[in-house]
Amino acid sequence: MKALVTGAAGFVGRYLVDHLVAEGDEVVVTDRSNGGPDLLDPEGLTALLAEHRPEVVFHLAGQADVARSWTAPTETLRTNAEGTHHLLSAARTAGADRVVTVTSADVYGVVRPEDLPLDEAAPFRPASPYAASKAMADLVAQQAHLGHGQDVVRARSFNHFGPGQGDSGVCSALASRIATCESAGADTIAVGNLEARRDFTDVRDVVRAYRLLATKGQAGRAYNVCSGRAVAIAEVLEVLLSLSGRSIRPVDDPALHRPVDLPELRGDPRAIHNDTGWTPTINMTNTLKEVLEDRRLRPSAARTTD
Repeated sequence: MKALVTGAAGFVGRYLVDHLVAEGDEVVVTDRSNGGPDLLDPEGLTALLAEHRPEVVFHLAGQADVARSWTAPTETLRTNAEGTHHLLSAARTAGADRVVTVTSADVYGVVRPEDLPLDEAAPFRPASPYAASKAMADLVAQQAHLGHGQDVVRARSFNHFGPGQGDSGVCSALASRIATCESAGADTIAVGNLEARRDFTDVRDVVRAYRLLATKGQAGRAYNVCSGRAVAIAEVLEVLLSLSGRSIRPVDDPALHRPVDLPELRGDPRAIHNDTGWTPTINMTNTLKEVLEDRRLRPSAARTTD
């Protein structure tokens, strides 16, 4: 399979490229940070895809920072929604067999406990500009399939984490603060809302899901990429603190609370399992150990947008 990956220099993109190469695929990478065309540059995208003629396009690029979306909503909406439109148009022109677009479980937004676990038929109720932009991108992809007959598969990813992630991921952010605390000999770390519950999956399981969607997913369908199990942020913190050699006390910081924070997001993974056989296999505690060790090696790593 010849694949093109947008956002290839990002956290998930790097893991996806490694997985595709390990599977024997020919991989073309593009990322704005490495000189690739911007998502708002339709001519550049069209030229890139026409040059390489990929069979499958994995669309991971975009503005992925939820907090930043509140201060840059227009940029977020344009990059994620309009950018997805341009990418899909370029893929049609280049004759790509399939596009896997990656959105987010945040599209489901404000949900009631009785709505959980969320399946793909759940309505969109986005609560942040980021979530709205991903809901728009999802609809743009659906329209490309229905209106143009384009083979598009939509992946709605719940929380993913792993070594190498920046501070926009809660697991990595907490690990970073603990690592910094350890190196400084401090005994407190700032935390936000610890009561929120999220559905976490190791990034290596996630990219395996993306490739399976490219090879086995049904055209036009949306798929939740999730574990089906919700874990409180407090539980994540408890595991990370148990792995530290210091006695560290969490201190609530109002600045770390989001304007709107959903109490729980938990998905139903049955569709992707039924169609592709995918199920997550990597133990969360083991991944948290890797994340903490990674942040000990780079406690002041720059914030990333994935």
